[in-house]
Amino acid sequence: MTENTQQQTAATTELPTQYTPAEVEGPLYERWVERGYFEADAKSEKPPYTIVIPPPNVTGSLHLGHAFQHTLMDALVRRKRMQGFEALWLPGMDHAGIATQNKVEQQLAEEGKSRHDLGREEFVERVWQWKEEYGGRILGQMRRLGDGVDWSRERFTMDEGLSRAVQTIFKKLYDDELIYRAERIINWCPRCLTAISDIEVEYQEDAGELVSIRYGEGEESLVVATTRAETMLGDTAVAVHPDDERYKHLVGKQIKLPLTDRTIPVVADTHVDPEFGTGAVKVTPAHDPNDFAIGQRHDLPSLSVMDEHGVITVHGPFLGLDRFEARSAIVGALKEQGRIVAEKRPYMHSVGHCSRCKTTVEPRLSMQWWVKVGPLAQQAGDAVRDGRVKIHPEDMSRRYFDWVDNMHDWCISRQLWWGHRIPIWYGPNGEVVCLGPDDEAPTGEGWTQDPDVLDTWFSSGLWPFSTLGWPEKTPDLEKFYSTDVLLTGHDIIFFWVARMMMFGLYAMDGQVPFTTIALTGLVRDEFGKKMSKSNPNAVDPLDWMDAYGSDAVRFTLAKGANPGADVPIGEDWVQASRNFANKIWNATRFAMMNGATIEGPLPDASQMSATDRWILSRLNETVAQVDAYYEDFQFAKLSESLYHFAWDEVFAWYVELSKTTFFAGGEQAKVSGRVLGEVLDVMLRLLHPIVPFVTDTLWTTLTGGESLVIADWPKDSGFRDKAAEEEIELVQRLVTEVRRFRKEQGLQDAQKVPARLELAGTALVAHEAAIRQLLRLQSEGEGFAATASLPVAGATVSLDLSGTIDVAAERKRLAKDLAAAEKEKAQAEGKLGNEAFLAKAPDNVVDKIRTRLAKAEEDIARIQAQLERLPQA
Repeated sequence: MTENTQQQTAATTELPTQYTPAEVEGPLYERWVERGYFEADAKSEKPPYTIVIPPPNVTGSLHLGHAFQHTLMDALVRRKRMQGFEALWLPGMDHAGIATQNKVEQQLAEEGKSRHDLGREEFVERVWQWKEEYGGRILGQMRRLGDGVDWSRERFTMDEGLSRAVQTIFKKLYDDELIYRAERIINWCPRCLTAISDIEVEYQEDAGELVSIRYGEGEESLVVATTRAETMLGDTAVAVHPDDERYKHLVGKQIKLPLTDRTIPVVADTHVDPEFGTGAVKVTPAHDPNDFAIGQRHDLPSLSVMDEHGVITVHGPFLGLDRFEARSAIVGALKEQGRIVAEKRPYMHSVGHCSRCKTTVEPRLSMQWWVKVGPLAQQAGDAVRDGRVKIHPEDMSRRYFDWVDNMHDWCISRQLWWGHRIPIWYGPNGEVVCLGPDDEAPTGEGWTQDPDVLDTWFSSGLWPFSTLGWPEKTPDLEKFYSTDVLLTGHDIIFFWVARMMMFGLYAMDGQVPFTTIALTGLVRDEFGKKMSKSNPNAVDPLDWMDAYGSDAVRFTLAKGANPGADVPIGEDWVQASRNFANKIWNATRFAMMNGATIEGPLPDASQMSATDRWILSRLNETVAQVDAYYEDFQFAKLSESLYHFAWDEVFAWYVELSKTTFFAGGEQAKVSGRVLGEVLDVMLRLLHPIVPFVTDTLWTTLTGGESLVIADWPKDSGFRDKAAEEEIELVQRLVTEVRRFRKEQGLQDAQKVPARLELAGTALVAHEAAIRQLLRLQSEGEGFAATASLPVAGATVSLDLSGTIDVAAERKRLAKDLAAAEKEKAQAEGKLGNEAFLAKAPDNVVDKIRTRLAKAEEDIARIQAQLERLPQA
């Protein structure tokens, strides 16, 4: 035994008999970080590979969706690092304007204060304090999961460098007339007291009311229907279709607006659908986007009737009422005047809610800042159409094009204090000045800065290049931009992906922000239901990591990751992945204690057994298969391939088939030990990106290497041996068939049975010892009398079951099972033969009965075969 082999044996025996993730994962991760394995070098001559992490909110904590996407990103980056790329996975957080401000305002409310008590400057300082104390919890949780990110490059959307990037691109867009200020209808949240974008509005079916109201008098009257009666106080017209004969006599005339002293015109507009409702619609330009467009076309005034809290501001009996209180009061007043023609309650209709606080959104006319997205969206669409950026899976491209090709101008101003303040200054004489990051703010009396901040998604849209140092020409930007893969959920194509495309192409002179967009689905529970904090199916991934280890959680998530498809996950599946990690540990430890080694060159194929050549052939096929799946983002398939190879082919077959060789010792045992060492070495490398902790621990013990994080990724050597594969397939067929027979006969797995193996003329001859070992078959011995013979794979296995089972009892049991199966068959046939039943029964019921019949027939055939194989009593 050489010195290296002695050291390896000693290290192996020091491995605990059981794998305990809690004792391994934390210290091992810190060792990876301390040694700088995840830090990328912009001066390296290696080809770059870059992923920027979708920045989680500073207020957030790790949920299964994060864990899912981080697992996949980590796998991509770890593999590329092992392949020799200068791999950068850049971490960071989003300042989450509305969510973070809400957190701090809640904290102040507990102290009996509001942000206005502090003032803007002190409030912002308070938010920074909150961020330092409570924000970034998710970063520690990312470590727990095993994220191989470059912590030395951690960024935050409000840090100095990224703030400079935000101000730079704002001024550039402003100077290019792609940012402008205008009064338009926006989505307003009366709870958050800010504008929110269209894609931050969640629509749900609410039970409201539909009220039909008569406007005007006598023949010069018409009926309009509304779900928001309170907005009628701001009506400035009624619109009808120009071709609607019912109302042609009213077009251009004035009619009385109920509950007010005003009259309003009837206008003809093609937007109105004459087939919907009464064909007449009330027009409230200040409180509805469609009405606003009609108002623009007909030069109608816009009357705002609510303040920012959704409280009525119109003088009269409804002044000071909340919008919902006003709705009921106005309907009541209209009833008193006999103006209500019809009411429908409940009336289910789609209502917009703030995605953060769930408050019903109020369309509101407001002066805001906008991005003119037309030219930017055109470039973002063209980059995918001409192939510079590929979307995977490809069928998701339609969703992307639906968005970028129909994008409305983007409202980017928010009425908050926390965020990037809009760099616009207003002078005493109407001056408007936009400042870049190096410009001095105007001084003198009367100059004020715009009070609003930018939408959080504005700064997030710069993430792929601002995090690398833009607008400066940094070594990081030169080395790592364009990034390679954006891996994210298909649900934020609109929030984030399209905006990064627009800003990246604009700021970087047509250079795309990433070359591939890999879209994932959403994580759901095991029944396919969406997980939510408000539902009992919500899972904290840290709880599963505590119970089963991070590797188990990661492998479960990767195993369910089909491109673009939602991922169902249940705790049973995590337990199964934990069992897989334990199997890797136990089987590898056993193999290392019984001769597996990487010492010396791999023996020539001529020195190997068929079993050795088979496993090396399967190993190289697996390497090629896994590589192909990685390139196609087929994480579920590559995980399944690795699971099958490790559990089934290496541990269940190769190790078991080789035990007789190892126990016999000699030169062949040394050859097989070297082959097994090679297989374990490559297998652990292949598994490492998905399950990094257990694999690194085992691999460093097996090889004496420093770490799998910096080891080489395996390559397909091209070795294939189809003859060996066919030979071992024969062994597997024979062993599987005999095992099935033993099970049918009720034999225990460890129960030994005398047997005669007739293998002459087949490739199975060389495997007799292994076959007997696997099947617990003894030699024939004296008095051997075959009670059952199994022809399989060109050979015959004869078994003497006398004395091993109670034949009479077994016949009795099988006869009972046969009678039950025949009864089930007769019942199914009876129903299927009943024409009256078939005429009335639903198709799914009939299908179930046909399935029961087929199952009964299969059971009958199986049981009869078992009875025939039993020895005669």
